[in-house]
Amino acid sequence: MARHPTDFHLTLWGSLLAGTVFLGLTACGGRSEPAEPAVCEPPASPEVRAFAQCGPTLDFTPINSYVGELSDIIQDREDAVVLIDGRCTGTLIQASAGPVVLTAGHCVNLGDIPLIVFNFEDDADGDPLITEGTVIEQSMEPDYALIQLDVLPDVTPIPLTAQATEQLAIIQHPRGRPKVIAEGRYLDACNNLIFYGDLDTLVGSSGAGVLNQQGHLLGVHTDGDCEVNGRGSNRGAPAEVIVEASAYLQIEDIAVPSTATRTKGADAPSARLAP
Repeated sequence: MARHPTDFHLTLWGSLLAGTVFLGLTACGGRSEPAEPAVCEPPASPEVRAFAQCGPTLDFTPINSYVGELSDIIQDREDAVVLIDGRCTGTLIQASAGPVVLTAGHCVNLGDIPLIVFNFEDDADGDPLITEGTVIEQSMEPDYALIQLDVLPDVTPIPLTAQATEQLAIIQHPRGRPKVIAEGRYLDACNNLIFYGDLDTLVGSSGAGVLNQQGHLLGVHTDGDCEVNGRGSNRGAPAEVIVEASAYLQIEDIAVPSTATRTKGADAPSARLAP
């Protein structure tokens, strides 16, 4: 059942602190000068780096201060973005079987009952809501999980898409902090991954939705491999590949199918740049 604790910040920050410690112990790294990753080549091993700054500045904007090119769409979508157990991000998505929270598979285990926080923001534009949910699907390849909520808030779920656009955005809770947005560019999609550049993330951003310019969810952010000198790219699991792997999600849950006749079980094509 949804609940509003008497001391919300104390309860939430206790969860955040525990999550931050967990992430600090489990985040990978170890290379002082990583080589520029080859876009469209699968990584040798899964890697989620504690710091994935794309370029000389960390370009996060608090969600309620964002006035960029996508502001009208983003402000309509951001209510669906959640903090999961103080250590990952997720998005409430549309699904024919009922809305569920979509996140990264490495964030949770099947059967877990994570704490889900809506509207954890600076200058919040609504009341924070805490509820719980059950992880009904979890996979590491593709890296995704679905969480069915105990209570559905009065929030509009975000539709999935297979249609990439030149500009992308990620609404996220980096390091379990209040919700922010970062923007970047679509690079490519292949080998069941999407690649994007100039789009900052941190530990805690895992599971955040990668949104196209229509505000539809193109994929789930799973790995950061950027550098401050501008080299490198971040990557995630495409929505279409996730639907292909999921028993809960169906092809009709993709807002913009790649083809009008595609059926579940066919090879998933790469996301393509919108004209």
